[in-house]
Amino acid sequence: MHTVHYTGGDGLRLAAASGGEPGAPPVILLHGGGQTRHAWARAARELVAEGYRVICPDARGHGDSAWSPDGNYRLDGFAADLRCIIATLDQPPVLVGASLGGGTALLVAGEDGPAAVRALVLVDVVPRPERAGVLNVFRFMGERLNGFASLDEVAEAVAAYNPHRARQDSRAGLMKNLRRREDGRLYWHWDPKFIRPEYRLDPEEYATRLEAAARKVHVPSLLVRGGLSDIVSVEAALELQRTLPGCELVDVAGAGHMVAGDRNDAFNQAIREFLRRHVPRSSTAAA
Repeated sequence: MHTVHYTGGDGLRLAAASGGEPGAPPVILLHGGGQTRHAWARAARELVAEGYRVICPDARGHGDSAWSPDGNYRLDGFAADLRCIIATLDQPPVLVGASLGGGTALLVAGEDGPAAVRALVLVDVVPRPERAGVLNVFRFMGERLNGFASLDEVAEAVAAYNPHRARQDSRAGLMKNLRRREDGRLYWHWDPKFIRPEYRLDPEEYATRLEAAARKVHVPSLLVRGGLSDIVSVEAALELQRTLPGCELVDVAGAGHMVAGDRNDAFNQAIREFLRRHVPRSSTAAA
């Protein structure tokens, strides 16, 4: 994987990790809010090894991508960036999106159709998520805007938010989501405006738009749900299947909302099996 850059909507500079042969079927991995492209590191390597061209962008306001000067962190802003990346490709990509990235992927897949998107994988995201779970995410993100004194302090905060995930002995991975500023403290590597209500899409408008988009998706689709998710209930997952006919559903036992991080092996297996059926490996071998 190597770093590349794209020009997104509003002319924003987007950083991304990319790997694989240029002519191979493209897969775009879109991370969730508050994360960076590094959330997909293992999945990206495995997909490249299977013969896909993989692109993992940092969303606007996240990681090494530019922050929106006017705080445009609504769904249309993220969708505009994704469309700019797709426009650079010579064939429709598979979109794999977690949480915020999944909402972005669903919107583009529904509104732009099969000419733009080959297949769709949604990771623990539905048009109408559980409100309590969403509020819990924003509470966690907003708690330490004044930064952390050490990596151990960061690890303690993450463990309190996500107690079912096994603690890692190494703290190195945490630094991919943090930046040390001149005051010596560690800060999450995303624009604080991202979590302010005035810069986000109204929840009801978000739900209505994504439901409308889901009805227009006519490509192979998969919803990967965390079995312990407080964001996507079983009922909401089944409702998405009714709205998006033909959508496959995989429940990953023991995983919460951050499915790829909680049960990476099981998550990667589900994605690979889906792609093998709908984007055959023979296509990648010929590339």
